[in-house]
Amino acid sequence: MGNILDGKKVSQETEEILKIRVDKIKARKGTVPTLATILVGDDPASATYVKMKGNACERVGMNSLKIELPSSTSTEELLKEINKLNNDPEVSGILLQHPVPNQINERACFDAINAEKDVDGVTCLGFGNMSMGEEAYGSCTPQGIMRLLDHYKIDLQGKHAVVIGRSPILGKPMAMMLLNKNATVTICHSKTQNLDSIVKLADLVVGAVGIPKFIKSDWIKDEAIVIDAGYHPEQCGDIDLDGVIHRCEAYTPVPGGVGPMTINTLILQTVEACERS
Repeated sequence: MGNILDGKKVSQETEEILKIRVDKIKARKGTVPTLATILVGDDPASATYVKMKGNACERVGMNSLKIELPSSTSTEELLKEINKLNNDPEVSGILLQHPVPNQINERACFDAINAEKDVDGVTCLGFGNMSMGEEAYGSCTPQGIMRLLDHYKIDLQGKHAVVIGRSPILGKPMAMMLLNKNATVTICHSKTQNLDSIVKLADLVVGAVGIPKFIKSDWIKDEAIVIDAGYHPEQCGDIDLDGVIHRCEAYTPVPGGVGPMTINTLILQTVEACERS
């Protein structure tokens, strides 16, 4: 049976440390770390995620500032809101909840967030700096995965990592983070041919494709490390874990693996941003 990479446990332990750091900020600076969340429209899943992030802020003693905008909001109106938050000294970090309605240029709005407040790691500048090994806030899901691998002392050097998915806030930054830790990285996507045979070569597999149980357990070799970054209403991820957990080296359960680390990384990076400001 593979070792469980328990994101829920690691995130709870981190929250205890973050409470102390937040108390120190309050005592030293007289300010409270504040995460501003922007929700455009009424997507129920997005509203749930924003609420979870607000709850996490509360647990560690941080403030959360919720900005809710109608689904008719234009790019210009959203940019104005982001600019206000950029210039608000009380705001430590800014999160624009993805996805936004179709009429909005999401990339332009992400990139309008000041680098020092980009605690969700969504700007092109942050991605470029992170890729080059410079200081930047990492995209929260891949950064959370890296923190989890680090916590369990999994040495990535020389391992062949296969990342399935190339989204700008998950697959691409994940590949760069693994590369920075000296893994050999293959990125697969919807146009990849012979996907199963590529996955069979992987020492570490990251499922980031957004389709329930798309990655079959018999594609994964024995003793691989299995990271499932998907989550679906069926309480499953992107990988068919049932057939692999008894023969892999380690795996992230779904739920309770990658998900808690994503929100925890957002909170951690907001605290760091406040400490630096």
